[in-house]
Amino acid sequence: MRALSILSAAVLLASSVNAGSDPRDCEVCMKVMTDIRDSMPKPDQKEKPKIESAIGAHCANESLPAREKKICYYIDPIKRDVAQPFSLGMTADRLCKRINKNNPEICGVKFPVKTENLEPKDLTKLRVKQLKSILLDRGVECKGCVEKEEFIKKVQETEHLAGSDEF
Repeated sequence: MRALSILSAAVLLASSVNAGSDPRDCEVCMKVMTDIRDSMPKPDQKEKPKIESAIGAHCANESLPAREKKICYYIDPIKRDVAQPFSLGMTADRLCKRINKNNPEICGVKFPVKTENLEPKDLTKLRVKQLKSILLDRGVECKGCVEKEEFIKKVQETEHLAGSDEF
């Protein structure tokens, strides 16, 4: 009986740890939604047609960074579906998570990991997925890399390729 209660406590603890979301989840989507909301007068934020036109105007901006353009690419066809919860005052976080249910690509778009001024010991704190993302942003493939240390070495070797977020 005691073992069962310990097991159930462990399961509850594990599920609560997994319930905490990654702070980088939907980060680009949340920035785009916040920028759109900030660009609109308060009364217009309740009117769906004005929200849709604000989304269109924001996405038509040529100076948007590549990742924000990518979010616009996903959101533009569904702006009517986005305008509904937006008009109800839903937060950017919840709005993006709701959109992500139908379009899983939305929360997959992330800003690049900042690598300038990183010490080698800081690179060891990154996950392999983040190290792979850094290399992908630099256009480098790490063939034969298996261990985390190999990815770290490749990131350090390609430091000179670190550039802007534009493709």
